[in-house]
Amino acid sequence: MDLSIVIPLFNEEKNINKLYKKLCQIFKKKNVEIIFVDDNSYDSSSKILKELSKKDRRVVHLHRKKERDLTQSCIDGFIISKFNNILVMDCDLQHSPMDIKSMITKYIKEKADFVIGTRDFKKKHIGLSYTRSLASISLTLIINIFLGKKLNDPMSGFFLFRKKIFFKVKKKLFGKGYKILFDMIYLSDHKTKVIEHEITLYKRNSGDSKMKFKTLL
Repeated sequence: MDLSIVIPLFNEEKNINKLYKKLCQIFKKKNVEIIFVDDNSYDSSSKILKELSKKDRRVVHLHRKKERDLTQSCIDGFIISKFNNILVMDCDLQHSPMDIKSMITKYIKEKADFVIGTRDFKKKHIGLSYTRSLASISLTLIINIFLGKKLNDPMSGFFLFRKKIFFKVKKKLFGKGYKILFDMIYLSDHKTKVIEHEITLYKRNSGDSKMKFKTLL
């Protein structure tokens, strides 16, 4: 399956090469592109990505110089992607590349439009602080009550989807913040097939989280 992997990032100099090597272990063929969308980092992320893109043609380095925004970073990556299937994941290694194969298998077998890497907030070892976990649970509850579609983790940053859906809803997107998945799913029609796949969310070992209380609010 042709696949564009979109990875938004900001100041992830310690994680880029680690993630790249793990992805290379899984995807050895040429029908995959890895789009790193750098949200104008001020560490050495840009330098590392330039070197990677020279070494491996599958690596695309998109350097944003606009206002920092995760959703806009994803959108910019979607627009330049060349394949019809897109995977979004974080660069901080909290999302394990080992989950990707299982997500792809479900995506193909179920003929799904979305496969969401779902976090189980009931597990104590989940790689989020208590505040972040509580906030995500509260937001999910509010979303499901007011918007009808019952999903366990509509705020996930790890998901696989068909690019055509993005272009169908593109003009209606709110286009800001941390909710690009939620935005696309709830703007798509009722025929959109959404599958959830439970993942393990690992703790961040380096770098800082970009999710702040103001953004959650």
